[in-house]
Amino acid sequence: MKIDLRSDTFTKPTPGMLDAIARAEVGDDVFGEDPSVNELESRMASLFGMEAALFCPTGTMSNQVAIKVHTRPGDEVICEQQAHVYIYEGGGIAFHSGSQVKALAGNRGRITADQVVSAINPDDVHKARTSLVCLENTSNRGGGSCYNWDYIMAIKQVCQINGLALHLDGARLFNALVATGQTARQYGETFDSISVCFNKGMGCPIGSVLLGSRDFIRQARRVRKVFGGGMRQAGFMAASAIYALDHHIERLEEDHEHAREIAALLASKDYIGTILPVETNLVIFEVKGRFTAATLVDTLKQYDIHCLAISATQIRMVTHLDITQAMTDRLLQVLNEL
Repeated sequence: MKIDLRSDTFTKPTPGMLDAIARAEVGDDVFGEDPSVNELESRMASLFGMEAALFCPTGTMSNQVAIKVHTRPGDEVICEQQAHVYIYEGGGIAFHSGSQVKALAGNRGRITADQVVSAINPDDVHKARTSLVCLENTSNRGGGSCYNWDYIMAIKQVCQINGLALHLDGARLFNALVATGQTARQYGETFDSISVCFNKGMGCPIGSVLLGSRDFIRQARRVRKVFGGGMRQAGFMAASAIYALDHHIERLEEDHEHAREIAALLASKDYIGTILPVETNLVIFEVKGRFTAATLVDTLKQYDIHCLAISATQIRMVTHLDITQAMTDRLLQVLNEL
C-alpha cells in the first residue's frame, strides 16, 4: 500500500464527499448567486460567531487577502519567524500589500504578548507603522503546536491597547479545537479575521474560508477579485467543505492518535534525535547517526512510504484522513526493522 505522509493536502475526497459534490446546487458566486457557497459562508460565520465569511480557493489567498485589507503600503506585520504567511507564501506580504515583516523567534511557532509589545514600533517617521499581528494555530513548523488560550488573550489585549489588528492563520484550526477543547466561538470573539483551510485535515480538494466583520469581508471580496480569486460555480467545492463540517471534524482525533503512535515508536530508535512534542497531526523529528534526513526519506520510499525532509537533519510526517490504522501499523513495522 502507498502511505503518503508528506502532507495532509494529499487527501482525496471520500465517497460521501464526492456524492455531495455531484449533487451540489450551484450558481455564479461572483454574482453572489451560488447557493452552496452562500450556505458555507453563512455556516462558518455562525459557527465562529462572526458577521461574515468569504470562500477563497486557497489558504494562502485568504491569508494574503486579510493582510492586504488590514494594512497599507509601508506598514509592518508582526509574526513568528517560521510563520506560514512569512516563509511559505511567496513573499506575498511584500508583493501584495507593500508591507514588511518583523519576524519573532518564538517557541515552536508561537509568540508571546511580551514579544509583541517589544516589537511594536514607536510613532516615529523613521519607522514603519506597526498595524497587524498574525498568529498561526496550529503551527506548521512548530510541529502542529497549539496556542494556550491565555497567551492568545494576552496578545489580544496588547493589540487592543496599541490599535493593532489581529489575524489568525487557522489552516489547521479544527485540529487545534479538537486537541484543546477550545471553541470556534472563542476565536471569533477574539480575532479580527480568521482564515480556515478545508484542503488540509478536512479532506477537501480546495478551499479556505476567511472570516471577519461585514465591512472587512466587503473589502476582502474586492481584494479577492483583484487577486484573481473570483470563482463561478464554486459551489461544487463549497459542498465538499459543508460535507467536511458535518463529517470530518471529530475524526481528527484519529489523526492525532496516529501521530502519537508514530512519535512513540520513533523515540525508541537509535537513529532518531529530538522529536518535537506531538499535539495534533504533525510529527517533526531529527535524524542522526546512520541516516541523514534525505537518506531516511529515500529508504522509506523503497517501502512505498513517503515523507518530507524539511532540513538536512529533520523530517516531517503528517497524518490525515487517508492514513488508516493499517497504514500506521505498517509504518511502525518498517521503522522498527530499520
